[in-house]
Amino acid sequence: MTITRKALHRRSFLRGMGAAIGLPLLDAMVPALAIGQARAVKAPLRMVFAYVPNGIIMNQWNPDYEGKLGELPRVLKPMEPHRDDILMLGNLTHNTGRALLDGAGDHGRCSGSYLTGIQVKKTTVDIKAGVSCDQIVAKHLADQTRFPSLEVGMEDARQAGDCDSGYSCAYTNNLSWKSETQPLPPILDPRALFERLFGNGVILSPEARAREADYRRSILDFVGEDTRRLEATLGPTDRRKLDEYLTSIREVERQIERTENTNAQIDPHMEKPYGIPADFAEHFKLMTDMITIAFQADLTRVVTFLITREGTSRPYREIGIADGHHPCTHHQGKPDLIEKVTQINTYHATQLAAWVDKLKCTPEGDNRLLDNMMLVYGAGLSDGNRHLHEDLPTLVVGNAAGSIKTGRRLVYRKETPMCNLHLAMMDRMGVRMEHFGDATGELSFAELT
Repeated sequence: MTITRKALHRRSFLRGMGAAIGLPLLDAMVPALAIGQARAVKAPLRMVFAYVPNGIIMNQWNPDYEGKLGELPRVLKPMEPHRDDILMLGNLTHNTGRALLDGAGDHGRCSGSYLTGIQVKKTTVDIKAGVSCDQIVAKHLADQTRFPSLEVGMEDARQAGDCDSGYSCAYTNNLSWKSETQPLPPILDPRALFERLFGNGVILSPEARAREADYRRSILDFVGEDTRRLEATLGPTDRRKLDEYLTSIREVERQIERTENTNAQIDPHMEKPYGIPADFAEHFKLMTDMITIAFQADLTRVVTFLITREGTSRPYREIGIADGHHPCTHHQGKPDLIEKVTQINTYHATQLAAWVDKLKCTPEGDNRLLDNMMLVYGAGLSDGNRHLHEDLPTLVVGNAAGSIKTGRRLVYRKETPMCNLHLAMMDRMGVRMEHFGDATGELSFAELT
């Protein structure tokens, strides 16, 4: 096999004065081979967990049928354009989220066990959970990407104190655990995530950032010379791909700048995170746009996204709900509160649908970025009113490079451990484990009878 030209390395960066911008998959990254030889490059597989808190109104989540997906219930109505790209899983359970011998504290346990599969220690001081499945995969892939994993969130990341009936805030405010005692706090501020992805890896404080006059310039200015050199070596198709990719980065940067300018004009009479949009949808879009860019550039292949923390009482005034989310979930059967929770659940799903649309519209080689992903969207509680840990709402988006058949609803035997799904996902990411958490075996995605 004769190589007729040198290929651009898949992990190439545009660099310049504290900035490093990874590149998307370009044709120039595929070596030109002798005539008759196929040209192909295998895109990497990614794993994402996107977590919503406080349970779901399950009769507005679960369809009344199994098999091929047709009309979806109200909460998932926004996902109908993506029916062929999702897999709904029923009857997955986290027994380790239940009280067992520990009494109250379901919100602390359900998020602490979600990716670890173990019952966390009831304490506010000497915390103890377990290594989460995302970090097992991150360790396996550590030498293949710039960041082994990204932890992203959208709300209060307080790590100490009592957040639920004697359970530490470390359990409710983190999904990812590097060790039994080391949670990985999510990045909440869009500017901080932007600096993490495209800067030198050091996240500046708001004060330090204000002193850095250079940050008034676009980060793309720093890599301008490197960009021009690269463009001179690319063909028309690659130049177009590169231009679209860099434009998407600039759009994110401009949105962050607008948010920061707006925030600077508002005095909330309290300490406020720097640059975090007040609007939920705007914040969600900023964070997911940057996750998408990180995947395009193969900066990471593992992401946990704590959309809002467990037990949150966040109001959603943008959709006319001034009541806190958590209090509404304890509806005691009252129709008006059930309606509010349903609206919040649907609003979250609407944001997910917009992200999935972007992933489907982002090309990667001959496929879509979504085709090389497993994105799990779900919660650690099903019924938030009764704090149930069985039949957890679980949606898998993306077909994991063709290894998962989507467009269906599969309902497993009752009490099937959620950790069976984790085993199946880790296997697809190249990590083979016999045991994890309370798993009884790897989850099958075959048709069930």
